[in-house]
Amino acid sequence: MKILCTYITLFFCTLGYSLSAQDFKAGAALRLITPDPLLPVSGGIGTPDPVTQKKGDLFVRAIVMEKGNERVAIVSVDNLGWPAALGDQSRKLIQGIAPENVMIGATHTHSAPDAYGFPNEKGEVLADFKYLEWCVQQIADAVNEAVANLEPATLKTANGEAHGKIAYNYYAPDLFDPRCSVMQAIGTTGKNKGKVISTLVNYAVHPEVIGPGRGILTPDLCGPLYDRIEAKTGGMAIFMNGAQGGMVTADNRRPEGKEANDYAECKRIGELLADEALRIIQPAKEQQNPRLQCVAKTVEFPIDSEMMRAILDFSSMKVKVTKDYQIQTTVNLVNIGDAQILTIPGEALPNIGYYLKRNMPTEHPFLFGLTNDAFGYILTKEDFNSFEKYKYISRTSLGERTAEIYIDEALQLIQENK
Repeated sequence: MKILCTYITLFFCTLGYSLSAQDFKAGAALRLITPDPLLPVSGGIGTPDPVTQKKGDLFVRAIVMEKGNERVAIVSVDNLGWPAALGDQSRKLIQGIAPENVMIGATHTHSAPDAYGFPNEKGEVLADFKYLEWCVQQIADAVNEAVANLEPATLKTANGEAHGKIAYNYYAPDLFDPRCSVMQAIGTTGKNKGKVISTLVNYAVHPEVIGPGRGILTPDLCGPLYDRIEAKTGGMAIFMNGAQGGMVTADNRRPEGKEANDYAECKRIGELLADEALRIIQPAKEQQNPRLQCVAKTVEFPIDSEMMRAILDFSSMKVKVTKDYQIQTTVNLVNIGDAQILTIPGEALPNIGYYLKRNMPTEHPFLFGLTNDAFGYILTKEDFNSFEKYKYISRTSLGERTAEIYIDEALQLIQENK
């Protein structure tokens, strides 16, 4: 009888452990990446601009989520872009997560040090590689700490229109996506029961209120967004950009064609977006033990742009490009609770974002732009060089075939993993 009772006890203990092991968990952590001393900042191709001051700090912010044997990391870097050549270095230092499950995106602030290794008009590469090596380690440290911070959690996801003067399209004012997708993890045990672990805001906008030419290093509007959310929720805030290409920028317009280009305007826009995100997520129901599935796919693109070929030829970033100028990257699809996340390796134009969201089988679609890679603008062949204003974004894209290849691969990924 004692033996039978022992087996029954062990069975239920094992069952309890097994069920516990399947619980959804979340953890968050951040690291400071403000250079000291300050470094020149880059808003794109060319020589980085010198700075004399900072407004806010640059950060790496990481969220790790786990369910059973599935573990996923979402990382946001306050930078113009974060190439896979750097991201892969961090992935090698991250413990306990499959490299293909680590999604590293950039906020796209135009007031941070060059991370691309852009050559200037003289062919000089002026990126500070010691700084970038330090950032690589900071990213890995943030993710590893987020893993250590994993705790049982519930999940809230929501999607809605963000109201107010936040973004517009510089080329065609109303051609942008006003929807904001929000994800929040909430602790369920111990002293953290009911407390927000993290709030993720996914919205398409260029954080370039200040821009690179004003002598200021700054996370731009993302800094006030972080501060506002963290002050109101107590949990870590993270921003992932969306389909903001061509040119979905911050709405800092003023009468008579003027713009507000100071940190006060960053604060206004960042805090407004934060308040709207919290308004959108507030009524969402907490999902108990939501599903978590992450899949990754290698996608290859041709580099048809002569400018992009030259940049890659002269860059010191050691980007892997074939002799016939083909380049590979990773695209992720994540099913989490009632939401779905799709990554974009560059700056997709809004029409591409609308099309993808329309084909994602969820009411809560998330598009993570500039994630896993930063290949410049992504526009359809119909738009490529079709308008005077599109000449610049056509020139700074891989070519006219990128969007078609990406959309086909993304839709197939969505179809195979509903």
